[in-house]
Amino acid sequence: MELRQLRYFVKLAETLNFSEAAKALFVTQSTLSQQIKQLEQDLDAQLLIRTSHSVALTEAGKELLPCAIRSIADADLCRQRVNDLKNMLCGTLNIGVTYSFSPILTETLVDFMKLYPGVKLNIFYRPMAELMEMLLRREVDFALAFRPSHPQPGIVSHVLFQNYLSVIVGPEHPLASREKVTLEELSKYDLALPARGLQARNALDRILDRYPSPDILRVRVELNEVHILLELIRRKHLATVLAEASIHDEDGVRAVPLDIPDNDMQGCVHTLRDTYHKHSMQQFIKLLNDSAAIKRRINSWL
Repeated sequence: MELRQLRYFVKLAETLNFSEAAKALFVTQSTLSQQIKQLEQDLDAQLLIRTSHSVALTEAGKELLPCAIRSIADADLCRQRVNDLKNMLCGTLNIGVTYSFSPILTETLVDFMKLYPGVKLNIFYRPMAELMEMLLRREVDFALAFRPSHPQPGIVSHVLFQNYLSVIVGPEHPLASREKVTLEELSKYDLALPARGLQARNALDRILDRYPSPDILRVRVELNEVHILLELIRRKHLATVLAEASIHDEDGVRAVPLDIPDNDMQGCVHTLRDTYHKHSMQQFIKLLNDSAAIKRRINSWL
């Protein structure tokens, strides 16, 4: 049973005239007759009573008619929904984001919501390792995070911008006026650090592993919430270490680059390899690439 046959049957049931139905369907009467016969064979039931002067529905035909109408309407709705998705008039986009990417995401979120009000956005803030697992389970369509230290099987990382670890301090902190800070200089001050597992902390720990004494830093507080961490920096005489991008559009703090070798972090869009990518996802990433926040990150690296 084909959708086309159901369309032919419904039109014939409306007109009860082969000639009128064929004309409305832009087919020949013989084509219409063949398709109706094929439908009857598929259903193993007579749908029409044919005479030389009239056409009438059988009991089976009367039973089929409302089902056929619903099936055609459902098929048309499916086609419309797919077209709406292609044109981003509806749908859902699931985005995974590390805490460090939060400040540079707002602009794109606002622009996307204005352009595509019919698309629902679900934003998940998680550490990078959790986001990679969510991506592999297809719980998010893509993830925004710095490049992991080791390649992730099945995941492609597209570089958005280059970044670096920085010492984040308040404007009155002694390090606020410096152009760069070494680890030895940083070791003289009390720190509030992101918790282990967050990407900036992972990058810092990998650097510390190269030093004879990995406990060189005076860590007073560790926490996994960047906004609270920055509020501590504003209110206390503390310093922290984060990616420079983490304080985009944040008032009352300053980023001073760490003067250490290999101090770079690549901000990436992570997607599944060799799979279908939603139109809404492609457009969101394009808007993100074109955003002022990303362009400032690129220009600061050049």
